[in-house]
Amino acid sequence: MKFSKPHTLKQIASLINVKFVGSEDFPVLGMNEIHVVESGDIVFVDHPKYYDKALQSNATIILINKEVDCPEGKALLISDDPFRDFNTLTNHFKPFQASSSAISNSAIIGKSTIIQPNCFIGNNVVIGDNCIIHSNVSLYDNTIIGDNVEIHAGSILGSSAFYYKNRPSGFDQLKSGGRVVIENNVDIGAACTIDKGVTGDTTIKEGTKIDNQVQIGHDTVIGKKCLIASQVGIAGCVIIEDEVTIWGQVGITSAITIGAKAVISAKAGVSKSLEGGKSYFGIPADDFRSKYKEIASIRKIPEILERLKQQDK
Repeated sequence: MKFSKPHTLKQIASLINVKFVGSEDFPVLGMNEIHVVESGDIVFVDHPKYYDKALQSNATIILINKEVDCPEGKALLISDDPFRDFNTLTNHFKPFQASSSAISNSAIIGKSTIIQPNCFIGNNVVIGDNCIIHSNVSLYDNTIIGDNVEIHAGSILGSSAFYYKNRPSGFDQLKSGGRVVIENNVDIGAACTIDKGVTGDTTIKEGTKIDNQVQIGHDTVIGKKCLIASQVGIAGCVIIEDEVTIWGQVGITSAITIGAKAVISAKAGVSKSLEGGKSYFGIPADDFRSKYKEIASIRKIPEILERLKQQDK
């Protein structure tokens, strides 16, 4: 998330009432999660295990719960609760805006685009030319839709990230200030859900086709010309490269990469990054050859046990 104008370190520290380490006029340009931070961004970290990763990231402002040695060219915001204060900043720079109509006055809708009855089009939504948005679709604030996109009935784009901190009082949600971006010539089936990024974008690239009842988590990027069949669940921060095929009921864990032109068979469980250009199946998903060898070995177990039993007689 980039701010509409640059702020200073002192201004940001004042917003969340924390101590800072660095020059008062140190420039702050935005805030992001660690996997998408750039120079000028704030990143938060609240566990010693991840201090070094945050301090060595591309972020130049680290919101942290302990005063540590500050790397050259960076600044610190010292907070007793970085998670809470990151939420405070999200609420400040991307506050929730209530809508007073089914189609917001701030929405931009392109030429020859059809919006069917009972749709919700939120604030600052942009929809390109020649699109069809079927009934009961909800496009939350700031969603971007390209040209020649079709979204079938009941799909929801822009819901919050499933991202929580476990506290003694219960689960505390990390606020979502990002967007969903759908590029040109994408089809989205009925009853799909696509969560917006926490601070960045959840992106579906040009030409990808998505079946009914697919869930796509926050900050995931799906490449060009992918095919995703029904009831696939994709967690947050996944990168799926171009021309990947994913068949029905596949589950994909967070923060992994699926290489270009990979094929994942139905009901596979993907728990690690997969190389492109290969076919995979099973739980956990593995290359077809490896999995067939594994299955063949398992089938031989009764035979081996029987042979050992005969030897013992």
